[in-house]
Amino acid sequence: MAKVRVRFAPSPTGPLHIGGARSALFNWLFARHYGGELIVRIEDTDLERSAPEYEAMILDSLRWLGLDWDEGIDVGGANGPYRQRERLEIYRPFAAQLLSSNAAYHCFCSEEELEAERRALSAAGELPRYLGKCRSLTAAERERLCAAGRQPVVRFRVPEGRVLLVDDLVRGRVEFASDGIGDFIIVKSDGIPTYNFAVVLDDALMGITHILRGEEHLSNTPRQLLIYQALNFQVPEFAHISLILGEDRSKMSKRQGAVSVVQYREDGYLPEALVNFLALLGWSPPGEREILDRRELVSLFSLERVSKSPAVFNLEKLQWMNMNYLKNAPLSVIFELCLPHLVRAGLIEDRLSPGRRAWLEKVVDSVRAKLSYCAQATEVAAAFFGETAELADGDEEARLALAEKTAPAVISSLREKARQFAEWDEETVRQVLKEVGKELNVKGKALLMTVRVGVSGRSHGPDLTALLVLLGPQMAARRLDYALKNFLNREDD
Repeated sequence: MAKVRVRFAPSPTGPLHIGGARSALFNWLFARHYGGELIVRIEDTDLERSAPEYEAMILDSLRWLGLDWDEGIDVGGANGPYRQRERLEIYRPFAAQLLSSNAAYHCFCSEEELEAERRALSAAGELPRYLGKCRSLTAAERERLCAAGRQPVVRFRVPEGRVLLVDDLVRGRVEFASDGIGDFIIVKSDGIPTYNFAVVLDDALMGITHILRGEEHLSNTPRQLLIYQALNFQVPEFAHISLILGEDRSKMSKRQGAVSVVQYREDGYLPEALVNFLALLGWSPPGEREILDRRELVSLFSLERVSKSPAVFNLEKLQWMNMNYLKNAPLSVIFELCLPHLVRAGLIEDRLSPGRRAWLEKVVDSVRAKLSYCAQATEVAAAFFGETAELADGDEEARLALAEKTAPAVISSLREKARQFAEWDEETVRQVLKEVGKELNVKGKALLMTVRVGVSGRSHGPDLTALLVLLGPQMAARRLDYALKNFLNREDD
């Protein structure tokens, strides 16, 4: 195999979403597996929708995912510039070459004329396409139209009666009939090249050997093949990766995970987990292991194991995978991911004293095993914050615990014992709970669940011993006192 050169070429019309991230990852894995090169360039000829801030967001998301590139935006190289808007002078000679060879022609049809043609074809049950009204204009006719102020586009002259073949590395042999394509625009009336024209020129001039992209681009391939052939360019290998669907096998929605990489980052997912998850969307490694680090993914990746069938985005699986990575991540990493969510929820202050920070790190460490992603810290760690804890709505198990005959005595006894300490540790907490249970002849849920509900208002939450230690004996006593007066309507002072 010749040296592999692949590319990722996003349009800066929005942040990097899951489908684009998966395409970037597959290109990166393919390049790294074969010791090749990845080029990142920007397709910004959609002048109205493209924005520099989106370009910056896309590049930042790629870096956060740990994907580097060998040539292109922010890296440079011998084939720049790497923004299409800066390459317009490069494209013009090739449009002129196609015009001079009669492989393309000027078209003066108005949008109204084209729309009427599309409606007529649709009404006749035919595929809407351009029927070639301007194919045979004479030089005099073109001059007359120009004099009348018509701004022409450049259309590619699609040959009739041909079958275009693509030996796709994922989908196998795919055939397209040229008669169903219609002459297509390659340069708009403002001189800006269309996607199909610019992408072919960029890929050819940058020496791209393999094009790995989403299945939605398969329909563009016959047009691009015709341009390659008309300009005598080497045709690269194509690999069209299956679509990503929601769990109900419909188009993904935000509810099903169709959000930007930026959003996953802000929600506290680890890049290693998202990369691992994305790699398995449409590709299956040998064996049954699913947790694979970057080095293993590079080693194992091949197009032979990329599926033709649509990939299904399972948000629960992503959360399970992220939970696995969080369990093994340094506490400092998890803490920094949880911190902004706790601040935003008003649970902690912006600026932390060293002591407060040390306490908060212990809180995060105590709940990390329950986090699927770090934005959940506001819910999972809520029991550690506040002078009082209200009884959770709809928590029937908590109400049953408070209905136990021994509940008032358990809460009152622990409150009094807690008041005797200025501070306590895990061993002390365990001993105090043991004493309460022994004195009242209460054990199991009747003891521990009652205490949990008394200090947190909930039947489930962080480890009870860790909760009591980190609340401290005085805070625990105040919460238990509140529970007696408000959950059990008891005044035991």
